[in-house]
Order: sequence, then structure tokens, then C-alpha cells
Amino acid sequence: MATLTHTAVRTRAENAPQRVRRRLSGRVASAVAIVIAVLWTTPTFGLLLSSLRPEDQIKTTGWWTFFSDPQITLENYQQVLFGTSSSSGQMMSFLINSVVITIPSVLFPLALATFAAYALAWLPFRGREWIYIGIFALQIVPLQMSLVPLLSFFSEGVSAFGVQLLPAWDLEGPARFIQVWFAHTCFALPLGVFLLHNFMSELPGELVEAARVDGASHGKVLRTIVLPLVGPALATFAIFQFLWVWNDLLVALIFAGGTPDSAPMTVRLAQMAGTKGNEWQRLTSGAFVSLVIPLIVFLSMQRYFVRGLLAGSVKG
Repeated sequence: MATLTHTAVRTRAENAPQRVRRRLSGRVASAVAIVIAVLWTTPTFGLLLSSLRPEDQIKTTGWWTFFSDPQITLENYQQVLFGTSSSSGQMMSFLINSVVITIPSVLFPLALATFAAYALAWLPFRGREWIYIGIFALQIVPLQMSLVPLLSFFSEGVSAFGVQLLPAWDLEGPARFIQVWFAHTCFALPLGVFLLHNFMSELPGELVEAARVDGASHGKVLRTIVLPLVGPALATFAIFQFLWVWNDLLVALIFAGGTPDSAPMTVRLAQMAGTKGNEWQRLTSGAFVSLVIPLIVFLSMQRYFVRGLLAGSVKG
């Protein structure tokens, strides 16, 4: 009797994932998913329509009236991106600054976190566990607490007991991009190392040991074995970092300033919202310009993103 009961319990436990999967793929679940998707994308769709409507319509009627009187113009984007007057957006230079800031701010922490995660996962050395714990603990440090020390480091350097150990950076103009890259790299490393270490430590140790026995160096093991296997994790961290840096306002405003030669597009949007709040047609088009690039990046890498989130969640 006990054996039959145990067998029945095990059968029910084995069938539980199948029942959950069947319920999530049923008609009701699909209908709920469609409703959520429509509600989620409606504001973005409304923003797109508003950015394409003429100025007189966008200031007098809502975007949903577009279907009764459809009128489309690209003048809003022309003014926002390439306008030369003080009332226009003049956002093309800020858009270029955002690209210049974001790409290195993604590649630098991605490379450094990969090397650090591999070392912590597969290189035996004393104090490895304590270093990992310290990196994990750095994730709870609020970003705002790091801004003043970093700003002091850039503007005054490092000194101890009256001795100048490191000089001040004193960067101006486009050279201030370096400060933003440095800040974003420092802020991203704890999460990057933690995420990639968890993926690398779950790889079969036999693969690394076999490669080492065959004479492969750690660099070759990382390049030919580890990186292809942790590709989804790399893509997941890259997407998170890209979205964070692209949408960042606080770090860019502090370390890059608000000048057109170094400030990103988020700074310009904040300025437009504060000084030209009645220019709805330019605000909507500027907001959609800032939205479309991260949207393209996410959609082009979403399969790797999903694989990275789901990796390790199912065994067997």
C-alpha cells in the first residue's frame, strides 16, 4: 500500500509540470497574454501616432482621433533631429552622443566581467570566495552614494596625507565621455560578474579539464569553450546594460554635463520637457526617436535574452 501511494505521489509530481505547461498554453492563457500585449503596446503605438500628426491636431485632439481624420507628416522629426532654430529639438548631436556613450559603456564591462567571472569560476587561488562575496555585496550599494566620490576623483584626484597619489582628470568637452564610460563600467561590473559567474560555474567541469589536459591555455578555453556556451548570458547582460545606459539621465548629467558636445539624448529630452512643455509635437517625436533604437536592439536579441533568462531553470 505504501509503495502504491509513493508511486502515485511521484506520478502526480512528474505530471505537475505538464499540467502547468498545458494550462499556460491553453486558450484562456493565450487570450490573457494577447490582452496584456495589447495594453502594453498601446501607449507606444499612441506615441508613434502622435509623433506623426500635424502640430495643430496634436495640440487639440487625442491620438485616437487619428483614425477618423488621418493626417501624417514628418515635419516633427525633421525639426527635432535637424532643426537649427532655438525652438527646435536639435537632437541629432545628442543622438550621436548617446551612441558614443552607450557602445563603450556596454563593451567595457562586458569584457571585464567575462574575464573576472572566468577567473572566479575556474582559476583556483586563495581568497577567491571572499572576492566573490565582496563583488556580490557591492550590488546593494546605492548608485547615488558613488556619485560624489567619483566626481571628487575626477575633479580633484586622489591624495593621502597631503601627498597627491593620482592627479585630477580635468576633462572638458568630448573628452568627458571617458568619465561616463568609467562610471558606467564601475556601476555595471558587480552585476555583470555575478551573473556571468553563475553561468560559468554551472558548466561541466569535464570540458574545461579535458581542454587543459590537451594543453589549451585559459585564454583558449575561454575563447573556444566557455564563451560559446555562455552566449545567452552575455546577450542578457548586454541588453540590460544597453537599456540602462541608453535611458540613463543621472550619471550622464553629472559626469558629461548638459552641453551638446557630450550630453546624451536623455539630457536634451529633459531640457525640452522643462523649457518647451507646450511643444507636444517635438516632445513626442523626440521621445520616439529615443525609444526606437533600444527597441530595435531588444527585438533583434530577444531570443538570446529569453534563453539567458531560462538557462539553468530546467534540468534533465
